[in-house]
Amino acid sequence: MGMWVGRGRKARRCYGFDEIALVPGSVTINPNEVDVSWDLGKKKYKVPILAAAMDGVVDVKFAVEMSRLGGIAVLNLDGIQTRYDNPEEILKKIANASPEEATKLVQPLYVKPIKESLIVKRIKEIKKKKATAAVSTIPQNAERFGMIAQEAGADIFVVQSTVIGVRHISKEYKVVDLKKFIRSMKIPVILGNCVTYSIGLDLMHAGASAVLVGIGPGAACTTRGVLGIGVPQVTATSDVAAARDFYHKKTGRYVPVITDGGMDSGGDICKAFASGADAVMVGSAFARAKEAPGKGYHWGMATPHANLPRGTRIKVGTTGTLEEILLGPARLDDGSQNLVGALMTSMGNVGAIDIKEMQLTEIIIAPSIKTEGKIMQRAQGIGMGK
Repeated sequence: MGMWVGRGRKARRCYGFDEIALVPGSVTINPNEVDVSWDLGKKKYKVPILAAAMDGVVDVKFAVEMSRLGGIAVLNLDGIQTRYDNPEEILKKIANASPEEATKLVQPLYVKPIKESLIVKRIKEIKKKKATAAVSTIPQNAERFGMIAQEAGADIFVVQSTVIGVRHISKEYKVVDLKKFIRSMKIPVILGNCVTYSIGLDLMHAGASAVLVGIGPGAACTTRGVLGIGVPQVTATSDVAAARDFYHKKTGRYVPVITDGGMDSGGDICKAFASGADAVMVGSAFARAKEAPGKGYHWGMATPHANLPRGTRIKVGTTGTLEEILLGPARLDDGSQNLVGALMTSMGNVGAIDIKEMQLTEIIIAPSIKTEGKIMQRAQGIGMGK
């Protein structure tokens, strides 16, 4: 399998969201009657969407609101929420500053050490509101922060890096034993990020409660440009989903696959589920929410896999409330709002009663799907022409 790229060297053709389309089903279903819920550990969640662990996206208030709406927001334990007693003050300064001023403000933010007391405080603030407390850290901090978070009442612990693997070699620092770490935890542990069948399978055998898929597709991630590493999300999701199905057949344990990044519209999210995802994690969509602490900005070092030069900012714009973005009603026609409604409508049109059936949707290769017949939309700057 693959195409020749040179003498004796083949490369596999892979696909991203813009290159495929979903085929309508022979039977359609009332969108209001489809089930988009998913299971993680022993809990069921109404909305299969997670907000990414980025400082410009998730704080305590955002996590509480996301939980109220049925989803999960992941708090970054390596960011400013656990370094500063009053992160709102810092975030407000960054949001209101000019690009030049903001760069100077952001650069020194992550030098200050993380306070374990603030990890406990943030989790308890979320739990006090009876919300789901999901937190994330890099592998190097997993053993240190895992027990602290668990004892504080965290519901979900995420270990996330640019490229994760069960077998990591280093003489310079201690390597975390992921399998041993997961055995020591009593709450679900999500591992990421990966893009291949073999690594996905390794993470499942290590005991992961779910696996994050995606290297480099996020708006704030420069991995593909800087390191040249990554696999388009449709192919990556399909491959790891195949590992999930094999693992489930072999062991009887089902490990959800979470597509992480590269989705900026409801259509992309629908394609992720059709590719095999059980849930999705997005950042930019929620960075646009009025409730987002960054007020529409991503910036460097906000997440362990962002790989941005320290101080870099990406403006994504504020487009509506979190509820409008997640559940509607949509005020915009570009697919950036009512993400759950888009998923439900798509499922109805392809004839999928639940996420498992959505994963069986017929997919076609369609590189012209976003341009065919859209000349007037582009000219007027509406819908897909924006």
